[in-house]
Amino acid sequence: MTMMKSLMGAAAALALSAGGALAEPAIIFDLGGKFDRSFNEAAFTGAERWAEETGGSYREIELQSDAQREQAMRRLAEAGANPIVMAGFSQATPLSVVAPDYPDTTFVIIDGVVDEPNVRSVIFSEHEGSYLVGMLAAMASETGTVGFVGGMDIPLISRFACGYAQGVVAVNPEATVIANMTGTTPAAWNDPVRGGELTRGQIAQGADVVYAAAGGTGLGVLQVAADEGILSIGVDSNQNYLHPGSVLTSMLKRVDVAVHDAFTTGPEVETGIHVFGLAEEGVGYAVDENNAELISEEMMAAVDAARASIIAGDIMVHNFTEDGTCPVQMQ
Repeated sequence: MTMMKSLMGAAAALALSAGGALAEPAIIFDLGGKFDRSFNEAAFTGAERWAEETGGSYREIELQSDAQREQAMRRLAEAGANPIVMAGFSQATPLSVVAPDYPDTTFVIIDGVVDEPNVRSVIFSEHEGSYLVGMLAAMASETGTVGFVGGMDIPLISRFACGYAQGVVAVNPEATVIANMTGTTPAAWNDPVRGGELTRGQIAQGADVVYAAAGGTGLGVLQVAADEGILSIGVDSNQNYLHPGSVLTSMLKRVDVAVHDAFTTGPEVETGIHVFGLAEEGVGYAVDENNAELISEEMMAAVDAARASIIAGDIMVHNFTEDGTCPVQMQ
């Protein structure tokens, strides 16, 4: 027994002397939980793919309140996790406080920017992907009126809405785009009942395609759309499977790739700001067996041509967060 303890002690000492070599990566999921079938679940998918490929393990924390953010970051850093990935823009403020205290730990924030030497800030061009699904919405609409239900009323979600509206009017300049945000607090990400209510209100105004960019709230949007016989558009993860034949498509935001890349590269992951748009395959739209009958070859050809034009710089999709304006008026 004494020899066994000595061997264990020696192994522990060796691990400590190796520094970060044996460090596990970690991820902090935003409010709504890792099984929100949207943003957080995309992050979880990336982490799980890394674990399956490598046989490695990682630490995770699911936040229950805003107040837990800084504590969660410090707990993982103190435990030696490296890198630590944070899903969600709301992690930016506490991370700006925590990161300088742990200069040997690499942090990765998704959807936020923190200007510290040990932070990788991952930003997606949601407006580009939303433009493409907006085109599909306009081509699928029979009424000429489409809807958008956002989560928390913040510039990031307005970026989705504005890109979507630009894609809609590119196909149908006379189209009407109705846009509603769910709320002004983090609770807006996890209120499917309210999401359903907003969708019914848009249907009453003539919308026959509704795009949800609202985290868990979007599940209510997709459900009501299916119940009322209109089309919906999912977001972040591929949500086509939730209501086959009712979800027109999903705007893919490859949060899974961002997490997988960070975990794979490890503590040496390059820091600074990294933008993932159409050119980097960071955003896109989903076609599978659940929606193949809803999207014709002509629709797909038009969207793919627009995608190529955006990448080439021939189509410029306005980014709402650059100046707080949108060239398309929404109701």
